[in-house]
Amino acid sequence: MNTRLIASETLTAALARMLAAQIAPPATILLDGPVGAGKTHFARAFIRARQGDAAEDVPSPTFTLVQTYDDPMGTQIWHADLYRLTDPSELTELGLDEAMEDAICLIEWPERLDHVPPGAITIAISADPDPDLRRIDMAFPGADRLAARAAFVVAAGHGDAPVLPLAGDASARRYFRLPGVGVLMDDPSGSVGPFLTMTDWLRGRGFGAPRVLAQDADQGFLLLEDLGDDLVARVLADRPDLGLLIHDRITDLLVDLHRQPVPAFVAPLDGPAMGDLAALFVDYYPGADLPDLPALIADLHDRLCGDLPPAISMRDFHAENLVWRGDAPLGLLDYQDAVAAHPAYDLVSALQDARRDVDPATEQAQIARYLAATGLAEAPFRVAYALIGAQRALRILGVFARLAIRDGKPRYLAFMPRVWAHLQRDLAHPALAPLRAMLANVPAPDAALRERIARCRP
Repeated sequence: MNTRLIASETLTAALARMLAAQIAPPATILLDGPVGAGKTHFARAFIRARQGDAAEDVPSPTFTLVQTYDDPMGTQIWHADLYRLTDPSELTELGLDEAMEDAICLIEWPERLDHVPPGAITIAISADPDPDLRRIDMAFPGADRLAARAAFVVAAGHGDAPVLPLAGDASARRYFRLPGVGVLMDDPSGSVGPFLTMTDWLRGRGFGAPRVLAQDADQGFLLLEDLGDDLVARVLADRPDLGLLIHDRITDLLVDLHRQPVPAFVAPLDGPAMGDLAALFVDYYPGADLPDLPALIADLHDRLCGDLPPAISMRDFHAENLVWRGDAPLGLLDYQDAVAAHPAYDLVSALQDARRDVDPATEQAQIARYLAATGLAEAPFRVAYALIGAQRALRILGVFARLAIRDGKPRYLAFMPRVWAHLQRDLAHPALAPLRAMLANVPAPDAALRERIARCRP
C-alpha cells in the first residue's frame, strides 16, 4: 500500500529526519524522481540527522557518483547519484554492491541498478502544481505512520527540530526526543486519551507528570515535556549511595498518591480481573496447563484483599518509568493503564521489579515505611502483598513468553529467572498454600526452558 503526501521543504526534511531516527543498517533507500525533484534535499536532511552535532556539508554526488559519511554510532552512510552511470558494472568498482550489505545507502536514480536488494525502501519525489511543494510517494511498511509523525511535528511548529530515538517498551508505543523541544510519543494503540486524562489528574494534584505541549489524540501523537534521562533505574545503578533516599521518595509518593480519592474514570482491578490477567501464564508458559489458575487467583484476591478500599494504581510503576529530578517531584511515565487496585499493588511493582534487583532488606524497609505512614494493619497487608506479588509474577512470566513467541521479542526472557525468584518468595506465605500447591510441578525458567520458548518465536 502506497502512502502519498504533499510536502513543503520543511515537511520533506522532517520526514527524512524521522526516517533517520528509526532506521538501522543494513538499509537501502531508493530515491526516485526527476531532476530537481528534491531527492538530494531529502538525502541531505537524512545524513545530517544521522550525524547530529558532527554534521558535515552534504554536497550532491552528481559528479563523484558516491559520497560516504560516518555517524556517531559507527554506521557508514553512502549517498549515491547514478545519473551519470554508464554501465551497471561500474557499481562494483564503486563498492556500492558491498556497501548495501552492511551500510545505509541512499541511492538517487535507482533505475540504473542492475538489481534491488530485498527490503529496499522506495521514496518517489515528484513535482506538484504548486512550485513550493512536492509529492512524495512511499512504499514500505510503516510509511503511513512515518508520514503522520513528521506532519504532526511540523504542525506543532517544530519541523526543523532534530529527532533522536528513545528506548521504547514492550508495547506498540514509540518515543523520540526533539532536543530542546520535548519528547514525541507515537501511540497507535488508542491509549492517548487515557494518558491525557491521567496526566491532567496527576498534574492537578502536584505529581510529576509531564506537561503536554501539543497533541493529536485521534492519530495517537503527543509532544510532551522532556523530563530528562535520569531514569531512577539508571541513577540507582550509577549512584548506589542514593538508594535509600530514592526508595524513600518512591514509597512516600505512593503514600501521597493513595491519599487521593480514586477518580471515577479508572477501571477496577478486582479479583476476576486479576485472574484474567494471570491467564497469560496458562496460555504461554511451557508446562503451565492450569485451567483453574485464574479462578483460584480471583478467589484468593476476593478473600485476602477485600479488607481495604482500592487506591489509584499506575500499574507499570517501576524504576524505568520514574525520573529522578533531585528536589523536584519524581517524574512519572507510562501511566495510561491506571486502575483502582489494592494499595499494595504499586508497592509490589516498585519493589519486585522484573528488570533490576532490589535488596530484600530494602523491600522490607519500604513495606514498613508505607505501613507506618498509612497506619494500615501489617498482617493483612503483607498477605495481600504476597498474593499480588505472585499474581504479577505469573502475569509477567506470561507476558515475557508471549513477547518472544508471538511478537518476536526474546530479550525479555533474560528477566524470567528474577521474576521466578519473586514468585517463589511470595508463594512461601502460608496464606498462599493453595496457589503454591497448584504451581508445584511447573518448571522453572532455566536456560533450557528459555531457549525452548525462544525457538517458538516467529
